Amino acid sequence: MSENKERLTYRPEPETRQKIEQWYEADNCRSMNEFIDKAVSFYADWLSANRNDMLPMAIASAMNGQLKILEKNLSSLSFRYAVELDMMMGIIADTMQLDWDDLKRRRTQSVKNVKQTNGRVSLEKRAQLWDEDDWSDDEWQS
Repeated sequence: MSENKERLTYRPEPETRQKIEQWYEADNCRSMNEFIDKAVSFYADWLSANRNDMLPMAIASAMNGQLKILEKNLSSLSFRYAVELDMMMGIIADTMQLDWDDLKRRRTQSVKNVKQTNGRVSLEKRAQLWDEDDWSDDEWQS
């Protein structure tokens, strides 16, 4: 702290004085004046930066680092799932000779299913839909 200090009269509200008395030692300040000086400097820096958050840079930096790690992991998982899905589609396409009309119908139905389930599709629900269809008139089931 600077040795050239000026006297400033400050009359805090009782609640504010209680907060100062409670926290100045916890912040390792030698006096309440030092605590008030640090608080005013912090608030002035925050105002000059025109920031809407009061997170210290260390916390913001750590959060950004964690988010980058999460993004990398999700990207890697997404790529692996895309490879597996492409392999599965290739096997199905090679096994079943699908025409364009059937593919368009299946895509339309899949988009409808994903929208209805908000992206939470499952094999069990798909099988349940299959069971609900009326197949009793098919000859092969006789």
